[in-house]
Amino acid sequence: MESTDATGAYGSDPSAPRVSADGPAAARTGPAASPVEPPTGPVVPPADPTTGHAVPPPDPPTGYAALAGLSAPYRAAAAVAVALVGVVAVVHLGMVFLHVAPSNTVSRQHSRAIDDWIYPEFEQNWKLFAPNPLQQDIAVQVRADTRGADGTVRTTGWYDLSAEDGRAVDGSLLPSHTRQNELRRAWDFFLASHDGEGRPVGLRGALSEQYLRRIAVLRLDRDGAVGRGGGIDRVQVRSVTTNVPPPRWSGEQVSTMPAYHELPWWTVPADEAEGGVK
Repeated sequence: MESTDATGAYGSDPSAPRVSADGPAAARTGPAASPVEPPTGPVVPPADPTTGHAVPPPDPPTGYAALAGLSAPYRAAAAVAVALVGVVAVVHLGMVFLHVAPSNTVSRQHSRAIDDWIYPEFEQNWKLFAPNPLQQDIAVQVRADTRGADGTVRTTGWYDLSAEDGRAVDGSLLPSHTRQNELRRAWDFFLASHDGEGRPVGLRGALSEQYLRRIAVLRLDRDGAVGRGGGIDRVQVRSVTTNVPPPRWSGEQVSTMPAYHELPWWTVPADEAEGGVK
């Protein structure tokens, strides 16, 4: 019986498929199938079938949708932060309203808490928008009893601190904030914290006296009122108020004579007497 060679049956082509005696399953030979590789290059968004234009990707979530995408601990922290900001905003608006509103039962009962919240960062000054704006020039002046290095005591003349600030600001392209506001605010603070007879009202009254006295001592030292080796024993502050003359066409008649408001002498503590605050 003759045997048939696979080469003779299918030719000499080595690439021709061969059928094994084991059946068709064994005949599926050749290189193993490789996995499908992802496409390279830019990703092209799908096109809208109606218009043919590319559909843009959806926008990232914002607002409540973004918060909803957070985990539970982060959502709780965000809710607490939002609630805290809301409470602070409501309290701040209420304090400012009570501060600028006319005096009432609530503002009088809680005046200490309102002042502690408002001053000094959130003070509201409405003089610019008042029906009758301020029509006076107020100058703050100071004099002192000085003690020389040899022990002699003398009283200086009046130093016009407001005029010094005015000369320093006038014509300056970048005027000093201290020159513009320090003395004026200190005097307003003093008046607001004292009654009609000049007596301090609470702790803020005593604080305003200390603040104004320290400014006076520093300014006197700057002006050379204290000689070398000397000091200041006490100071006296006064205000000089002069009405601004009305325009000629108004026909209004006001007195332009200055009015003086002298404060009592204040003793300067030893740590300030050498011409500075230590």
